[in-house]
Amino acid sequence: MKIHMKHSLISIALTAFIALLVGSFSGTPAGAAGWQTKVDPWVRERAGYGPAEFLVVLAQQADLAPAAGLPTRVEKGQFVYDALRATADRTQPPVLALLDEMGVAHRSFWIANIIWVRGDLGVVQALAARPDVARVAANPRVALQPPITAAQSDGPSGIEWNINLVGAPQVWAAGVLGQGAVIAGADTGYDWDHPALKNMYRGWDGAVADHNYNWYDAIHSGGGICGPDSPEPCDDYGHGTHTMGTMVGDDGGSNQIGMAPGARWIGCRNMNVGFGTPASYTECFQWFMAPTDLNGDNPNLSLAPDVINNSWSCPPAEGCTWNTLQMVVENTRAAGIVVVASAGNSGSACSTVNTPPSIYEASFTVGSTTSADTISSFSSRGPVTVDGSNRLKPNVTAPGSGVRSSVPNGGYGISSGTSMAGPHVAGLVALLIAADPTLAGDVDGLEDILESSAVEKTISIENCGGVPGTQIPNNTYGFGRIDAFAAYLEATGVKLFLPAVSRP
Repeated sequence: MKIHMKHSLISIALTAFIALLVGSFSGTPAGAAGWQTKVDPWVRERAGYGPAEFLVVLAQQADLAPAAGLPTRVEKGQFVYDALRATADRTQPPVLALLDEMGVAHRSFWIANIIWVRGDLGVVQALAARPDVARVAANPRVALQPPITAAQSDGPSGIEWNINLVGAPQVWAAGVLGQGAVIAGADTGYDWDHPALKNMYRGWDGAVADHNYNWYDAIHSGGGICGPDSPEPCDDYGHGTHTMGTMVGDDGGSNQIGMAPGARWIGCRNMNVGFGTPASYTECFQWFMAPTDLNGDNPNLSLAPDVINNSWSCPPAEGCTWNTLQMVVENTRAAGIVVVASAGNSGSACSTVNTPPSIYEASFTVGSTTSADTISSFSSRGPVTVDGSNRLKPNVTAPGSGVRSSVPNGGYGISSGTSMAGPHVAGLVALLIAADPTLAGDVDGLEDILESSAVEKTISIENCGGVPGTQIPNNTYGFGRIDAFAAYLEATGVKLFLPAVSRP
């Protein structure tokens, strides 16, 4: 978000003046209070004008380390959920009571012990001055980075080139289509009754739709053509429907667009006509960990997904700090759920993997390749430097240039971007779990297979972060381009060759 210098200087002066007044009224010298160090600059500036949205991160966070030793996704999920809820229930009441007393809007989250608040600078100071508050983070309205190119499809072509390239049909030939696995999508929503998606939607039994536990809308105002709090899956932007098609899409005819047509999918809308916030992203992660009915009640952890696709970013340029969603992603992974994140479309410069959630160690980050099996020019490169980690990213790459998939109203379209690459990996996770159900919840094991089975890809002209592009892994391709059949063989130990087929 660009701010003219004149307005910025006025804002800084106004913020300082209000802070001085607040300090005077509270009896605390403003210069000695120290509360400002806990508050993101974005919040201090915006709250100086009047009420702004922000996230209050409490100091006490749950210890989730024991979850790693539990054997199943359900057991991990239950432990993580219980620990997170207990921590929030124990530590949030005093802060919530203060917010009620001040009469400001707020919403409590347990997934990372945070509270969404809308308040002015006086509210910000009152919260930041508390010893039980670690920091006050920004909650900006963040625009979805649109696909690089988009076009209407010129018609069906059977199994799409990208699905063939990564070897998914060879896995189908073994009778493995993703059955028993659940894929989640957090995006702009979904056209659930699209011919290529309807039969895979967990809320459809072939005769009746039941959206409880299968759909959640984190958009509570606006919502474009869907309106707020949509009671059924709806896509107000078109992006989510395209990504879901690459995960599971198959219309039973000649539109074979998805990696895992035997998997089931559930969805959460985390963007309002292409704009999300850290709070809306958090709300979807929380719902996926413990799906509820349409009223947000009666959570059922056994219905949590195995993998979540995240084809979106939360850029610092819009006010998001690098650690805004870190605990949310880490806690989701601790619950035994694979978090797939698109690398971003800011390449080809180095260290352009620079936005949540793609930057995190807990995210499995995916770059984009072309139909020629080379890196897409737009695909963001590593290493991650915004957090000082110098972490190698992406983890792997997958087709993302010129991908044909489903679009709202029953159609098909071609788009390019790492948003198109990530869904391939989410679909492959479903195939691996279908091949070996004991992999469900074993995030380390699944990620190891995805990396070690990838087709090694190098590039001699790139040397990002001091890592030669000729080395494996590198900061352009990661461990390489995914290979579904090689991953299947590694997961199962099967050694025979299974030829590709036209239809599973």
